[in-house]
Amino acid sequence: MKIHFISIGGSVMHQLAIALKRKGYQITGSDDEVFEPAKSALEEEGILPKEVGWDENNIQPGLDAVILGMHAKADNPELRKAKELQLPIYSFPEYIFKESGNKTRVVVGGSHGKTTTTAMIMHVLREAGKDFDYLVGARLQGFDQSVNITDAPVIVCEGDEYPASAIEKRPKFHFLFPHIAVLTGIAWDHINVFPTFDFYLEQFVIFINKIEKDGHLIYNETDATLKELVEKNRREDIHYHPYGVPQNSIKNGVTTVIIESEATSLKIFGAHNLLNLHAAWLVTKQLGVDAQSFAKAISTFTGAAKRLELMARNDSTVFYRDFAHAPSKVKATIEAAKAQFPDKKLIGILELHTFSSLNEAFMNEYKGAFDAADEAAVFYSKHALELKRMPELKKEAVKQGFAKENLDVINERKDLEEWINSRDFKNAVVLFMSSGAYDGFDAAAFSEKITAAAE
Repeated sequence: MKIHFISIGGSVMHQLAIALKRKGYQITGSDDEVFEPAKSALEEEGILPKEVGWDENNIQPGLDAVILGMHAKADNPELRKAKELQLPIYSFPEYIFKESGNKTRVVVGGSHGKTTTTAMIMHVLREAGKDFDYLVGARLQGFDQSVNITDAPVIVCEGDEYPASAIEKRPKFHFLFPHIAVLTGIAWDHINVFPTFDFYLEQFVIFINKIEKDGHLIYNETDATLKELVEKNRREDIHYHPYGVPQNSIKNGVTTVIIESEATSLKIFGAHNLLNLHAAWLVTKQLGVDAQSFAKAISTFTGAAKRLELMARNDSTVFYRDFAHAPSKVKATIEAAKAQFPDKKLIGILELHTFSSLNEAFMNEYKGAFDAADEAAVFYSKHALELKRMPELKKEAVKQGFAKENLDVINERKDLEEWINSRDFKNAVVLFMSSGAYDGFDAAAFSEKITAAAE
C-alpha cells in the first residue's frame, strides 16, 4: 500500500501515518508546518517531509490512498491533483473504517468524557490481555501512540463530532459504524460548526443510526437530553444498555466503587468519572472481560492526560489541571473536586480558549458552572481572539453569563499571574481548567513551586 498524507503534521494524522508505516505500508506526507512532538516522531520513523510546503508532484497515479487532514484547505494543490487523477481520498476517520472493516468496532461519542471513557476501555483491555487497535484523542500512560492499526480483532475509537476534513464536513463519528457504541452525554458545543442546538442533536441521531445491526448502544441515562433523544429514536435492531453512577463511597479522599459485587478503590474521582467507568465496564463486558478482572484493572487507572490530572500536592494543597472548557465539563470538574475534598477551599481558574467559549452569545451557557467554587477567575487572551479573528469579548458579558457574584474576569497574562500569586493556598484544592496554555503561564511549574515551598 502506498499512502500519501496531506497535512501529515496533525496530532492524529502523524500518529496514523506512523501506525501505518509500522504496519508495513509505504508512507509519504506533506505539510506547510510541522511542530513538536510530531516533527521528532515523524523524523524518527523516517517519514518527515524533506521540505515544508505543498507540491503537486507528491501526488502520482500509483498511490493507493490520499488521506486529508483538517489543516489542509479545500484549494490545496495536492488535493486538487489527487482529484484530477481520481485517486481515493479519505479523511482520517474514513480511512480508519477502511482499515477496520473486519474488526469489532467500539466507538465512544458524546459532548464530554469521550477521551477518559476510551482510555478506561483501553486500559482494562490491555490489563486483561486482550488484543485491540485504538484511536484516542490524547497520549495515554502505557501507550506510545494515540493511534494503532494492526491485525487485531477489535478497535476502540474516540468518536468526535467535529467535521472530518476540509472537504468532508460531516462529523468524524459518522464514518466509524460501531458494533458497540457509547454516548456519554449531550451538551451543545462547537457553535461555530453547529449554530443551533437542534442541528447539534441531529448529529447524534445520525450516529445512532450508524450502529451496525444487532449492535449495542450504551448510553448515560442520567443525561436528560440524551435519554429523551434515545427514547425518541429507538431502533428495533440494536440492543440498549442505559447506565448511571455505580454504587460508591468516599473515605479520606479515596473513592471506592462496586461493580457487580466487586469492590475496588480508585485513583480517580468524581461523578463524571464514575459514569465514564460504568460505560467502560459495559463495553468491556461485551468484549469478554469479567467483573473481577475489570475491578482489578480499573483500580490502577490514573486518568488521561489533562483530565483531572494531579500536578502537585502536599498535606495542605492539591493542584489539578483539566481539559474542561465547555460549560458541562467545567461544572462536572468543579463539583467533583468539591465532593472529593469537602473540607478544602476550592479555587478555580478557567481559560476561555475555543471558538464557542470566546463567543459572547455563548456566555449564558456557563451560568452556574462555577457555583461550587469558593474563589474563581475566568481568563481569556486578547491574542487568542485576534488569532481566531473574533470580536472583542467584554468582561461584563463574561461575568453576567457565569452569574457568579465574586467571579474575577481577566484578559491580561500579567493580571492573571497577579491574581494567582495573591491567593492563599492553605488547605485548598486548585483547578486549572483549559484547552489552551494561559497565554504562556506555566501552571504545572507554579503548582510544584507552591507545594514545595509549604513543605
